[in-house]
Amino acid sequence: MNKTNLNFLSGLLHLADPTLPIGGYTHSNGLETYVQERIVDNLQTAKEFVENMLQYNLKYNDGAFVKLAYEAAENSDLELLISLDNECNAIKCPREIRQASQKLGLRLIKIFKRRESFPFMEAFEKTVQNREANSHYCIVFGVYAYLMKIPLYEALLGFYHTSVAGMITNAVKLVPLGQLDGQDILFSLYPVMEKTVHETIALDRDMVGLCNTAFDIRCMQHERLYSRLYMS
Repeated sequence: MNKTNLNFLSGLLHLADPTLPIGGYTHSNGLETYVQERIVDNLQTAKEFVENMLQYNLKYNDGAFVKLAYEAAENSDLELLISLDNECNAIKCPREIRQASQKLGLRLIKIFKRRESFPFMEAFEKTVQNREANSHYCIVFGVYAYLMKIPLYEALLGFYHTSVAGMITNAVKLVPLGQLDGQDILFSLYPVMEKTVHETIALDRDMVGLCNTAFDIRCMQHERLYSRLYMS
């Protein structure tokens, strides 16, 4: 393996590591509500939750913004990136989800700025400090994927993998499920992840931000659950 491929591969593995210390493990993204409402209560319904989140939420929202942020960075278009970040902020109706995304993005910046300084990311970080932008995780992920020379297809696949792995980990704890059950869900969703990557790359711009009413409602209900293990 040549040095270029090694750098790209190590960058992707690091960026998409589900155990990256940005606090993702503290957020269930509404799953805790689904479990307490007994909508998700076994292996099959846990798989359905993760698959539906991937195909009907992430593809049109965070996944789409990873792609758009990647392309904005590719064109060194800071103004567009700020606009995308603010659009992402506007469509995240549940407060917990919106705040979680901002915090994860900020922590991702703190980790990778230690590795290498990128003028484009430094300029974006200044807009965040000036409260012109919000540092959403998917936006920051897309920018770093481009700056680290990770091809778009692989970047999206890595983003979906870390998102799916995180949801499965939460489902194993909350439902609860066995660790092998979680691995079975992950294995079964590999073809879905690959299909979703292709669909995200070809997604009509007008479809970005497609509403997920039930998901938003469950996330809002999470704020008022009697007991909570997760922050969202």
